[in-house]
Amino acid sequence: MSDALPPLREVIAEHALGADKRFGQNYLLDLNLTAKIARLCGDMAEATVFEVGPGPGGLTRALLSEGAGAVVAIEKDRRFIPALDQIAAAYPGRLHAVEADALTVDEPALRPDGLRMVASNLPYNVGTALLIKWLEAEPVWWSRLVLMFQKEVAERIVARPGQDAYGRLGILVAARAKARYAFTVPARAFTPPPKVDSAVVVLEPLPETERFDDLSALKTVTESAFGQRRKTLRRSMAAAAGQTKASAEELLTGCGIDPGARAETVGPAGFMALARAWRAAR
Repeated sequence: MSDALPPLREVIAEHALGADKRFGQNYLLDLNLTAKIARLCGDMAEATVFEVGPGPGGLTRALLSEGAGAVVAIEKDRRFIPALDQIAAAYPGRLHAVEADALTVDEPALRPDGLRMVASNLPYNVGTALLIKWLEAEPVWWSRLVLMFQKEVAERIVARPGQDAYGRLGILVAARAKARYAFTVPARAFTPPPKVDSAVVVLEPLPETERFDDLSALKTVTESAFGQRRKTLRRSMAAAAGQTKASAEELLTGCGIDPGARAETVGPAGFMALARAWRAAR
């Protein structure tokens, strides 16, 4: 990079920024990898890119170097703010560090207008919760999510019916977004190295006409259906059906779903139909 900033390892040592397991911190110091992630955002010249858990700023630097018009770095651990301020000085007016909990922060309130994206090496302990938060956002304020998760979670996000990783998360994602698996990041790329590999996924919101709006109902039916994966839907859906005036058999057959099937064989569209039926039968 041509920003004259010191190497990240020096920044970590200077500010005593040892990784804190409570926050699921693992630093990505490989500049080639951070640049590769940043480029998945596409044209960022007119965009604000939100980054959660920037840590010492490896991906932050890459986003700025690759042309992000503005980066809003949301960091819960105040130890990193001085290091982020150092980056902000190298990119005047383009980096804004916010000390906050990303689970509760209101991103649109920070940047009400313009093109907005998210690019983050997400803390492992809150990654899925953050993804659900962004999927639930109404109205949709983001044009793209470029996110790193544990590889197992990334596989669940993009899984299709019949695959071992297919389940609730993939269905919730499919209801709101188009997702693709970008690439795997080996554990050895991080400092300290986690016990598992990671992976980057890219999500883009579905057009409004294709979005499924009742995520609450979808959560309920998928929780019931996948809560007992080895059982048939006739049995596993009993818990959700108990909240309605219909039996599990009636809900399933009304949607054209075989009550003797198992959850992993039913596609997202089937579960969305089931969520509508569940809502109507309450």
